[in-house]
Amino acid sequence: MIPTSISLKPTPFDGGRMGGSVRVRILGWYVVLLGVSLVAALLLQRAFLLAQVRSDAELALDQEVGELRQLSQGVDPVSGEPFGTDVAAIFDTFFNRNVPLEGEGLLTFIDGLIYKTDVLGSSLVDLPEVDAWGESTASQRGAFDNPDLGEIRYLAVPVASGGEVNGVFVVTVLMANRLTSVDQAIRLGAVVYGSIFVLATILAWAAAGRILQPLRDLTETARSITDTDLSERIEVEGDDEIAELAATFNAMLDRLDEAFAAQRRFIDDAGHELRTPITVIRGNLEVMGDDPTERADTVGVVTDELDRMSRIVDDLLDLAKSEQPDFIQFGPVDLDEFVRELAAKALALDDRDWTVERADPNQFLGDRHRLNQAMMNLLRNAAEHTPSETPIRIGGKMEAGDVLLWVQDEGPGIPEEDHQRIFERFSRGETGKARTEGAGLGLAIVAAIAEAHGGGVEVATPDEGGTRFTITIPARPQGGEGR
Repeated sequence: MIPTSISLKPTPFDGGRMGGSVRVRILGWYVVLLGVSLVAALLLQRAFLLAQVRSDAELALDQEVGELRQLSQGVDPVSGEPFGTDVAAIFDTFFNRNVPLEGEGLLTFIDGLIYKTDVLGSSLVDLPEVDAWGESTASQRGAFDNPDLGEIRYLAVPVASGGEVNGVFVVTVLMANRLTSVDQAIRLGAVVYGSIFVLATILAWAAAGRILQPLRDLTETARSITDTDLSERIEVEGDDEIAELAATFNAMLDRLDEAFAAQRRFIDDAGHELRTPITVIRGNLEVMGDDPTERADTVGVVTDELDRMSRIVDDLLDLAKSEQPDFIQFGPVDLDEFVRELAAKALALDDRDWTVERADPNQFLGDRHRLNQAMMNLLRNAAEHTPSETPIRIGGKMEAGDVLLWVQDEGPGIPEEDHQRIFERFSRGETGKARTEGAGLGLAIVAAIAEAHGGGVEVATPDEGGTRFTITIPARPQGGEGR
């Protein structure tokens, strides 16, 4: 059924909110995620740098101890003899040859007492930990915090000869400068990450606006729609979800446009065709007298016009239904049986020679009821426009995957320039026995039924004369068993 009205009431879809709060929410989530990511990256970077600095410090401690051990296996440059148990000579030679790295401090002990230190090591001699270093009988590695010097990492290694510990070698690393370098790197990273954060936020704000532009266009398009103008469409770009939304909205407008057009056609058609019978009925009723014979004649005319109005309404409803998805109900149709049933039904239309020209014994998918309606319209049309003594031929066959159903008469034919016009609504034929009394909707219904099956209808003038109407539809409906 065609809708009697279509309401375009405003829906809670505010463009300003879409462009504002949604954009802000998207940006807000982006900012939160980006901010958390950058802070996490900065913390991970700091943890990595701290671990790297402490690892480098431990390597420096091991390197100094390794150099001392290598030296103790060598020869005293003063005496030219191996160092042996002369720990003092080992320490003296080491201090003469060693250049400590920045932040490194060296302390040596002989018999529990401080023997020699470097410049930085001399600043550590008053620390409480120093006494424990001097008494070491096994390697000690550790770290501690000093209020003045900060974190200090150390490695104390006893120096033994002849099975006895004769001295202790201690190497320390003050971590303050190294940790300060880490803090400086983190501050620089924070400035860089902050700049990236601000720039990315600005770009994200602009990108969010561009991404949401189709939604604002959708809102403006919805606002511009009226019940007389559905021509506005949204330009679809890309293949993302927003593009799909825009395409869906355009498709909705297409359906609304079709519904409005169908509604207008229905109203125009009804007004156009029903005006005449209503005028006839009104005129006859206005002049009707009291004479029984005259009243009977008037009732007959009025009844005839009412019947005609009923047929017109039925035809208009059929045309309106043809635009609905469920207009066609597909099912198996036996072609031979269908054609022969048409020939039998045609006898009720007119007492003439109805001939089955061909009826293939095949089955196809189609709407038997609608195809019967279309063919009966063609048969009725042929009977109305040809002399009763001329035959009318009916046929059906399968050809190249299509079903062909035809009706051929031997009447005066239809001028070629009228072949397209006759399928238009309210187009009446004026050839044959007399001008038809129909509403001019029969052939329009035939065309609608054929098109709903995915096919069409054609009219031709055979060489032997007359007119041949042919309905051609696929033997299988396109896209499945539905329209």
